[in-house]
Amino acid sequence: MEKVAPIPQGKYVPATRFGSLIFTAGMTPRKNGVLILSGKVTAEQPLESYRDAVCQATSNALIAAQNQLAPREKIKQVLFLNVYVNAAPNFQAHSKLADFATEYLCTELGDAGFAARAALGLGSLPGEAPVEIQMICAVE
Repeated sequence: MEKVAPIPQGKYVPATRFGSLIFTAGMTPRKNGVLILSGKVTAEQPLESYRDAVCQATSNALIAAQNQLAPREKIKQVLFLNVYVNAAPNFQAHSKLADFATEYLCTELGDAGFAARAALGLGSLPGEAPVEIQMICAVE
């Protein structure tokens, strides 16, 4: 996955830092400012068809967090992960979809990517994005 800094879609910053904590904004699956997938997440589609979108949104959040690091610092732990799903009423596999985000973070960060999390179904997301990812990280 390409490591391009996420482009804010409004009046906010991609991440803020307070001491050793980094809070990311919610990140949708945008690459170079353009959604790679849009629309509701439905039970009729294979879950795997959403993997790239979840991983792109997670990558955007991770890059936003990493951009807050000083030289020689690293993310010690992802403390909390919010996975927001633009879910159709019949979709119920929120946690399985969120597993794609956890898998991505663990691939990138090892055990530091394994976090507490919430997977939430919503009626809509900005730009009709299928997912949005937000993280809180600790810095070492």
